[in-house]
Amino acid sequence: MKFGILKDIKADEYRVIATPAEVAMIARTGSDVLVQKGAGEGAGFADEAYVAAGAKLADTMEDIYATCDFVAKVKELEEREFPLIRENQIIFTCIHPAAHPAEVDALLQHKAISFAAEDSHRYGSPNCEAAGKIGAMMGLTSLMSCNGGKGKFVNGFGGAPGIHALVIGAGTVGRACVGVLQQLGARVTVMDINIGVLRSLAQQFHESIDTMISNHYNLTKILPTVDVVYNCVRWPKNATEYMIDRSMVASMEKGSVIVDISNDYGAIETFHETTHSNPTYIEEGVVHYCVSNIPAACGQSTSQAYAASVLPHFVSIINNGVAQACAKDGFLRRAMVTYKGYLTHEETSAIQDKPWIQPEVILGIKDQAIDPAPAATTSKSTNFIKL
Repeated sequence: MKFGILKDIKADEYRVIATPAEVAMIARTGSDVLVQKGAGEGAGFADEAYVAAGAKLADTMEDIYATCDFVAKVKELEEREFPLIRENQIIFTCIHPAAHPAEVDALLQHKAISFAAEDSHRYGSPNCEAAGKIGAMMGLTSLMSCNGGKGKFVNGFGGAPGIHALVIGAGTVGRACVGVLQQLGARVTVMDINIGVLRSLAQQFHESIDTMISNHYNLTKILPTVDVVYNCVRWPKNATEYMIDRSMVASMEKGSVIVDISNDYGAIETFHETTHSNPTYIEEGVVHYCVSNIPAACGQSTSQAYAASVLPHFVSIINNGVAQACAKDGFLRRAMVTYKGYLTHEETSAIQDKPWIQPEVILGIKDQAIDPAPAATTSKSTNFIKL
């Protein structure tokens, strides 16, 4: 098999899907590994290091797509990549398919076998941990007067109080965010819809944080009192109302900050995506930090952690084939988005009203003893394709 590593082309993206360490392991499977020139530069990995690990260099992404059976990168496919996809080609990257219908259509049209990396993590994505930790720091920076914020320091000074931070969502992202804020001395309130999760988090931090149930009433009451809000909720793509609407944003003190780590349209009415080059804007007097690829700010650390987490999927697919790799790992199976012209992702079917087929059915493994995994989201679809 020819395995290709692409240089990511998203604006201000510095990560790479595999470092020289992973390339060495993939090469040991007997696969030919091609790395696009400059793929690791943003993360501090030189082309020469990839060659030393057993890879060959490819000049362009066109070369990778044209020659490789298995193609991997970090972020979503850009429109200019769509025509390059080949039939039966395996593509592994963050797809976020429910929110990107054109990307899904291209994968279906070209009959690719694609996996959404974000759904493939058994123990939570390292990118989620990184987004929470780095996002916490970005919020504190955005609070500074020179960045349009109200000018408060995280744990205060003698005679001046520190900040009150609100973290909404206590999953992998939220927990990582709380960890940084709490250690830096901020007063932290965490909101979630699961009281058991909140109880566990309070115990983890030795009852040094406040917890609240996340609902419209509590959010409306607390927002005028906080200095910075971190949205760590994976907001449903088909939600019909905002979690935080414009009037709620306007109720916050001028110079307060909203950091939308989750970056889902529909959660916060005043949200629009930003980049590392131009990370903030002000609406209703509130600084908004809405960078969609926060982990890229620490390209080397996040690449190392992320690449190590997805390597087992790469090796399993190479050694076992797609069907048996999906039978052995339910998290890989639930991450499958398309298979040779068939949609295999339930959330995408539900949100985009496209017919789908379960991965285990199309792969012919439903009668095997397959590894179980929880659904990636709560979205359900009965719009099945019948073979």
